[in-house]
Amino acid sequence: MGEVQSINTREKTIQTTFGTVHYDDLVLAAGATTNFFGNKNLEQNTYPMKTVSESMQLRNTIFSRLEEAVCQPDEAEREALMTIAVVGGGPSGVEIAGVLAEMKRTVIHRDYPDLSARMHIYLINAGDRLLAAIDPKLSAEAEKDLKEMGVHIRQNSMVTDYVDGRLVLKNGTRIPSKTVIWVSGIVANSIKGIPAESIGRGGRILTDRYCRVKGMEHVYAIGDQSLVEGDPKYPYGHPQLAQVAMQQADIVAKNLKGMDHDQAPQPFIYRNLGTMATIGRKKAVAEIGKLRFGGLFAWLLWLVVHLRSILGVKNKTIVFLNWMWNYMNYKQSLRLILRPAGKPTEEK
Repeated sequence: MGEVQSINTREKTIQTTFGTVHYDDLVLAAGATTNFFGNKNLEQNTYPMKTVSESMQLRNTIFSRLEEAVCQPDEAEREALMTIAVVGGGPSGVEIAGVLAEMKRTVIHRDYPDLSARMHIYLINAGDRLLAAIDPKLSAEAEKDLKEMGVHIRQNSMVTDYVDGRLVLKNGTRIPSKTVIWVSGIVANSIKGIPAESIGRGGRILTDRYCRVKGMEHVYAIGDQSLVEGDPKYPYGHPQLAQVAMQQADIVAKNLKGMDHDQAPQPFIYRNLGTMATIGRKKAVAEIGKLRFGGLFAWLLWLVVHLRSILGVKNKTIVFLNWMWNYMNYKQSLRLILRPAGKPTEEK
């Protein structure tokens, strides 16, 4: 484990936190991180969800806010503690808002009966519709499902700041909320040593159709970190999705192997396998080729696709059994709030 600090293409080395590493060919796949668009208030006061540690922090924060709300005598402060705002109308925002709505209906209604009616979930989208990358009819269906689940949706509402415990929108609206989940954009992770002319929109590394980095030799970039130029179907780059990264990894691996046998490299051609998003129990939307559907079938298909992505038969079986058990009783009892303990002070 280590962190790449810089690249030296002249000496074909990378400088890392554990020393210098020499390479013959270098593949960059460092992904992306949350984009706060330079707003320090949003960066310091909202909760991203790009890593496992960030997800755990968000989970612990939500449970902690509930505990604080139980003992909070001030009505305005309690409302802020019980208001969760999700910023971003893409698949991540829609899925998080749906999970929170299910949590309000089941977990909070049972564990905190006095707070259930007080909890408010906002989904704030800068665009004019949710899930802008899919068919408008599916977007409308997703919005309808979320509203039926009690989510307050705000379209055409750009977030500009977070001040004094309030989320500030461009139209002047201020939403008091102690828990703001930021899933409104990503920016590619940067590495020193890459020429400025090789960096494109969103900090992504520019490559040709073979995923070779522009202006660098024997260096490739794939996944969220890369932006492939020259594809007429995707003039602004391919979507930053897992299936794009996996397909790019396949073609780069084949080309690197083919170099040993003097084979001509193959260009990267993206095969769109479809887009789907889950909203809640038996609620989802899916777009696969010319097929568009929602509801129970889309939800079951979402489960199958994600189950197939889990490594190992044992893991697949355990996850499947957990899903079945949770679907039948929906009474998860684990409510541990995990937080690092401070070092004990020595008595003098």
